[in-house]
Amino acid sequence: MKVLLAGASGTLGHFLVPQLMAAGHEVIAVTRFPESAERLRRGGASAVLADVLDRSALLAALEGLSADAVVHELTALTKAPLRYADLEPTNRLRVEGTRNLLDAGRQMGATRFVTQSMFLGYGFRDLGSEPLTEDAPFAVPTGAKTDPVLAALKSTEDQVLGAGPGIAGTALRYGLFYGGDSELFAAMMSRRRLPVPFGRTGTLALIHHKDAASATVAALERGAGGRVYNVVDNTPATWRELMEEIARTTRTPGPIVLPAALIRLAAPYIGQVMTRINVRVSNERARTELGWTPRFPGYREGLAANMATAGGHGV
Repeated sequence: MKVLLAGASGTLGHFLVPQLMAAGHEVIAVTRFPESAERLRRGGASAVLADVLDRSALLAALEGLSADAVVHELTALTKAPLRYADLEPTNRLRVEGTRNLLDAGRQMGATRFVTQSMFLGYGFRDLGSEPLTEDAPFAVPTGAKTDPVLAALKSTEDQVLGAGPGIAGTALRYGLFYGGDSELFAAMMSRRRLPVPFGRTGTLALIHHKDAASATVAALERGAGGRVYNVVDNTPATWRELMEEIARTTRTPGPIVLPAALIRLAAPYIGQVMTRINVRVSNERARTELGWTPRFPGYREGLAANMATAGGHGV
């Protein structure tokens, strides 16, 4: 397939572009940055310079080009989001960016669209010990400061799954990414800027970037229109467990440990994720319908593979 990829220059894109090409797909990457476009071209992809949030400019830049599918992996996150305001640009990409990319896909004749969603849409709270399936309530507002994040996730899913005749839309609810950004987390911990809470509070669904990319290729090729898939590994973990393992495998001093309330005061958004979320997520549908299995069953295996590869990007 010829694939229009938004988010090719991000951390997930680093893994996704070569996997798409290895599977025989042609990649047309959309990026705002000339240096990213040049790097992508050197890697064998095509690249178009455009801002996804500028609909007219996006459609003009893609005029005359065709694609079979669109894959939307855009976020505006270059570091761990500490405050709720840090999510606002990404929320906009999930609302306006999705709308503009759907229009681009229609212009290019695409018949498939895969969008990034997240397990956090199940809720920023304790959701019990039973693994959640894709049929669990999703993006239900609670009157909390996380509601705009939930609304943006719901928007991208609703737009894509309801794209209408001619476009089969699929949404992927990824776990918390780790692996491709281990060095970033390690650098933050070494500067004492990424604490962990006392105790082993909260449980998060995780996914290595490499496994997230392979699931995306599987969804592109075999995902059903109007279908949602959880893309997570088999080993949920607390934020503290993940950060301590990253510190160990990158040979970084362990993270500073602080009371949960203090973390939430200093970094409200990431503090909520670290200390108040308790969720386990089932990947059974992706295994059954996409024929996908995570290469790394858990974060220890994924981070060990990173440690065996210089820079952590070639696993």
